[in-house]
Amino acid sequence: MHEEYRRFYSQHLGVDMEMLVVGDYGYPVIIFPTSNGRYFEARDFHLTDSVRWFVENRLLKLICIDSGDKWSWYAKHLHPGTRVHNHGLYDRMITDELVPRFQQECQVDKVGVAGCSLGGYQALNFAFRHPDQVAHLFSMGASFDIRMFLDGHYDEQAYFHNPPDYMPDAQNADFYKMNIILGTAEHDFCKEANYRMSDILARKGIAHRLDVRPYGTHDWPVWRDMFPDYVSSIF
Repeated sequence: MHEEYRRFYSQHLGVDMEMLVVGDYGYPVIIFPTSNGRYFEARDFHLTDSVRWFVENRLLKLICIDSGDKWSWYAKHLHPGTRVHNHGLYDRMITDELVPRFQQECQVDKVGVAGCSLGGYQALNFAFRHPDQVAHLFSMGASFDIRMFLDGHYDEQAYFHNPPDYMPDAQNADFYKMNIILGTAEHDFCKEANYRMSDILARKGIAHRLDVRPYGTHDWPVWRDMFPDYVSSIF
């Protein structure tokens, strides 16, 4: 598969952001890494290999981006309010700087987003905060409540980055156009979080697929099985 290392300076974050772009043509899907993960994680754990057919047939382009967790959720040396603020800057980098690049490059109105574990939270939170930019959302083995990272602190910024809290009241017509798949496994410790998110969406009448695999735990083998199945729903 064609792979290209890229980097760009983020005005919002004030640092260079690194990414691996897999595929030279196709529909763009941004892959968020797991906790503190790097841009090469999806390749190293063979998540990109699992969708090789789609990439090599020029249907799919994967944008594997660095996380911002070291400045936000895992920056335990910072005040929790600062952690949330920094995640907000990361969110602005994605929406203002990264997504427009690939909207133009791939000639699409909207992109897809995907992620495993905390990357699944990142994908879902981004999609639900910016449904005008996202057509396809695939979360795998994710939990969605970020209060565990905030040491008891909670403010308006935290509310608007915590999907279980803001989604019940959120209103946007694009929610009802989005292809949403919540993936988990029977023995995944995040399974109940997916049931809860599915219930929130169902109560709002937002179509989605809750996929509970009858095998496996919170680990890459399950996510590699899920990903090609989910990607196939794009086409």
